[in-house]
Amino acid sequence: MTDTRIQRGQKWLEELLKLIKVPAMVKAEKAEAQVELADPEDPEEPASYWLTIDETHLSRAQIQVLIGNEGATLDAIQYLVNAILNMGKEHDEQAAYTVELDGYRVRRQAELLALAEYAIQQVRTNGQEFEMKSLSAAERRQIHTFLKEFTDLESYSRGKEPDRRLVVRRR
Repeated sequence: MTDTRIQRGQKWLEELLKLIKVPAMVKAEKAEAQVELADPEDPEEPASYWLTIDETHLSRAQIQVLIGNEGATLDAIQYLVNAILNMGKEHDEQAAYTVELDGYRVRRQAELLALAEYAIQQVRTNGQEFEMKSLSAAERRQIHTFLKEFTDLESYSRGKEPDRRLVVRRR
């Protein structure tokens, strides 16, 4: 089977940008070329791709609108890409798309990794659970995935949106 998932993601996002009057090219690549918290070797995970919006011809204001407050608009665009392109597809035909613009995702993933490492240190030092707030569902999922490798710790989410929090504690 030829992998058309990457081209579908790229074309769909370019069309969306054109429809919202912010035409820009989109570079699509396999996720291994980017910084990731998720485990690319996990056979349960679908193929992962990064769709990077080329900001060369975008104004600072256009970039800010597309990213949104704390990445909310970029998260919404990413949700749409994933929901629409995976709808009705068998598991082996699905893909996980990360939408990037102006280095936002790479910077945010570095922040999330640092936050997860801080939580690990705090839980191991004082034995009390550590609660993280103000994370999107996708960010919580990234941290849960990262924390899977630590057998002495566990993570779970508590609360309801918009006040859902990720909790790290000893097993």
